[in-house]
Amino acid sequence: MAISAAAIAPLRRRCALAAPHIARRGVSALAVVPRLGGARPGAFAPSGLQLSRRFSAASNAVKVLASEIKHEEEQYEQAKEIKNFLKNSPFKLVETPGDVNMKLERELGEQKVCIEWQLTNPFDPEGDAEGGEGGEEMSKEATELTVTVENKKGGGMIFYCSTQTGEDHRFVIGSVRTYATAEEKDRSSSYHGPEFEDLDDKLQEALDEYLAELGMCTEICDFVDAMAVDKEQREYVQWLKVAKSVLEA
Repeated sequence: MAISAAAIAPLRRRCALAAPHIARRGVSALAVVPRLGGARPGAFAPSGLQLSRRFSAASNAVKVLASEIKHEEEQYEQAKEIKNFLKNSPFKLVETPGDVNMKLERELGEQKVCIEWQLTNPFDPEGDAEGGEGGEEMSKEATELTVTVENKKGGGMIFYCSTQTGEDHRFVIGSVRTYATAEEKDRSSSYHGPEFEDLDDKLQEALDEYLAELGMCTEICDFVDAMAVDKEQREYVQWLKVAKSVLEA
């Protein structure tokens, strides 16, 4: 199940909108070069003309921001993959406004499973420079994630993975880290394990099947990819609103 083009079309349009907006937001320099031998009183105080230009630039930026906010909110529509997954999955989504991190959590017998990832920039600078195909190309971008399974004693394993295109197997494992205690888990210098592809083939297959038992599947990967882009879009709109409120103050 690929991410729908409709879900990321608004994001592509943002690139086209950004350039003219930036071009109209020139702000006059207000720096004053001090005189040698000491500045005269009031030398650094902005003149009436400078203050007028400053407020004029801020007012113009507020108008542009308001226009961009209106456009983004009118075009935004959450991907159906997100709605369907949250409705039917045993996992619970945990996210905080303003935080780039997201996670899915569930209890599985005596174990706790946690899938974590971050928002994703929907634009590919190299693809844009080469005149890529936009939404179709962006939908193929991989999302890095970790899958942590932990027992009641605090021991566990962390699978470092990334999503990939395809229908049968939507994720790849980069490495697997193990820890016996919570203290060892939090230690930054702990051994992260060998490269997954260097492991014996039978061990790779066994660990891959274990991840599938924990819930890793095509639907999870579709959700992670879609949510990474959706989160970035929502945070962008919030960023616009905060910038507007600051300039209006």
